[in-house]
Amino acid sequence: MMKIKPLFFAIPIIISGSLFASATQKIVSFQPAVSAAERIKSVESLHGKVTREFHIVDALVAVFPDNVKDSQIYSLVGVVKVDDDKYLKWIEETPFILSLSSVDIALKQLKVSDFQISETIPVPTVPNISDEEKEIPWGVKRVNAAAAWPVTMGAGIKVAVIDTGIDYSHPDLQANYGGGYNAIISTTPPLDDHGHGTHVAGTIAAVRDFKGVVGVAPKTMLYGVKVLDNTGSGYISWIISGIEWAVDNNVDVMNMSLGSPNSVDSLAQAVTAAYKKGITIICAAGNTSGSVIYPAKYPESIAVSASDSSDKIASFSSRGPEIDFIAPGVMVYSTYYGSSYATMSGTSMASPHVAGLASLAVSLGADTPAKVKEALIKAAVSINLKPDEEGAGLINAGKLGSPQKTEKNTR
Repeated sequence: MMKIKPLFFAIPIIISGSLFASATQKIVSFQPAVSAAERIKSVESLHGKVTREFHIVDALVAVFPDNVKDSQIYSLVGVVKVDDDKYLKWIEETPFILSLSSVDIALKQLKVSDFQISETIPVPTVPNISDEEKEIPWGVKRVNAAAAWPVTMGAGIKVAVIDTGIDYSHPDLQANYGGGYNAIISTTPPLDDHGHGTHVAGTIAAVRDFKGVVGVAPKTMLYGVKVLDNTGSGYISWIISGIEWAVDNNVDVMNMSLGSPNSVDSLAQAVTAAYKKGITIICAAGNTSGSVIYPAKYPESIAVSASDSSDKIASFSSRGPEIDFIAPGVMVYSTYYGSSYATMSGTSMASPHVAGLASLAVSLGADTPAKVKEALIKAAVSINLKPDEEGAGLINAGKLGSPQKTEKNTR
């Protein structure tokens, strides 16, 4: 299968209401000893304009005239790295997979991707099944989430969905929505205008109300961090800014169902900073059928590959030694923007299953990312795939904790 790489786009950059002709946007990293004021002064000495500053990494975003070369930026005092702040498509397409659905549904849905569907699909009507059972999507059922619910539903745990935003008015998400941040336009709420982030959020923590769908951790608080626009694209700096917000707001778990085949130093440093802050970082492995992508590939991340309803690895799923776990990622039914529901496929759909499980683990007392990962490993069961396909295996929520343990907090 042909590997689909993120696309690069050239867009105008507007500063102070006017077009900054032939501008080049850069992420400039400095030595820690260089003050914020000195960094700005250095950039301005080359007629650059600082558009964003970070504090979890020693970097800023600046726009320079096109005639300013990287070598000139490197000559500034304390500069250690200069990266192009590229505008990428972070959500990769997946091929259509005929699994778990009827031929009738397959004919309706000619193409399934992480972010693009031809039609929202209603919950199949199954006779003699209670509303309680109907509410549980096959992936949530496959990780045995309901086995943990008598002990914990993740109450009091905060999960940041770093994505396209969340439809926080959705009836299955509204009660669990705790707020968020828009890294694209900070004065605007992080409302999903794409659908991907809302789908991810539902798998993590859609409420248990016997209607619609239920998530893995149905009392966990969701925080929408919008770092991608309505095409699923965004600047690298938007991703870093979203991670910084998660760090500043003391979330417990961070889900990133997005990625690129290329690493950038400042993004790697942001992930490291979040990990050191105590945030468990769950990432989609990628839909390239090849190597794991970034940020899943960073050692601080928990990389998740995708399985289908037959416990086979999805043909599109990335694989490699970085894979930590496998989770359901084919024909996953969840919430969608516009207060609707949709079926989607991708490692983007697998990752939030593990994010929900991580939330349950935190609520049971795993208070560091290392302890969360250890709890998930202990609860994982091999589904007889290669280690670079399944990692420790598929997690069984019923094995996360004993009945003697109680939730970390209640709401």
